[in-house]
Amino acid sequence: MNAVLFVTDPLGGLRADVDASIGLMSATQDLGLEVWCCEPSDLAVADGNVLVHARRIRLRPRHCAAGDHRWVVDPIWWDEADRTVVDAARFDLVHLRIDPPVDQRYLHTTYLLDLVEAAGTRVVNRPEGVRAMHEKLIALRFPELCPPTYVGAGLSGLRDFVARVGTAVVKPVDGFAGLDVWLIGDDHAATALLESATHGGRRQVIAQQYLPAVEHGNKRLFLLDGDIVGAVLRRPSADDFRIGPPVAVAGIDDADQAIVAALRPHLRRHGLAIAGLDVIGGRLIEVNVTCPGGMHKTDALLGTQLSRAMVRKLTESTLGVLT
Repeated sequence: MNAVLFVTDPLGGLRADVDASIGLMSATQDLGLEVWCCEPSDLAVADGNVLVHARRIRLRPRHCAAGDHRWVVDPIWWDEADRTVVDAARFDLVHLRIDPPVDQRYLHTTYLLDLVEAAGTRVVNRPEGVRAMHEKLIALRFPELCPPTYVGAGLSGLRDFVARVGTAVVKPVDGFAGLDVWLIGDDHAATALLESATHGGRRQVIAQQYLPAVEHGNKRLFLLDGDIVGAVLRRPSADDFRIGPPVAVAGIDDADQAIVAALRPHLRRHGLAIAGLDVIGGRLIEVNVTCPGGMHKTDALLGTQLSRAMVRKLTESTLGVLT
């Protein structure tokens, strides 16, 4: 069919200037493949076959602005070329690109895409793998690679942890995109802040020791099938401790290679083809696998072709080498 399906959130809500899914779509189109899209609600099963109410789109031209991580795109960044119902197994590749959290909507979508994979079409990332390796908790399997970490909802345990490490970054287990992230010090405000972060002890959070090395950058390692294909530095701004957009190329050192070597067999075993590792000061912070991003921004800022390299590698096994 020479076509790729993207299962995404509503197209109208995607930010085409920065969204990694748009970068993958654009690279797919540039390699001469049709780009088809659907939302989770567009999937159905009849007689064991997954049917997709899909639309084929053509992305409009875009270009880079010097020194910016954002692409310059039209407000309406695509045109609809076709709309039909098609068996999902007919696509050469399916991208699962729903933003977290991994809630019921997300999980139900993975179960339907299990059937697509069983019919012989590769799904990236593999639905079983997304379920098996929670991106906020994968790192806990490798405590020797991570900063001191505590996961829980109980206020006393969290307060003791903050007292032990001095300052902690606290975020919800099901969080994403830097939302609801707290910086909590060992002071008189800690208990109140932890109450808010945990919704009064009812929500599980991850607390990690704050690493001052973040001032030198949070390194995002881009992995494809367990191998590093690029790296970029991101830094907090002067008025926000949270990580901002990419700012520069990142070098890859021995600590990065050791982290990737430890994770590689697990990522490959579970079919997590695209992953984004966050590393600060040689310590593993997070492994993004549900809807890994950053490639589109990096390509715009640095002139790299991460999205194109990923699409080429993912499709060449079924379509032959693409130009």
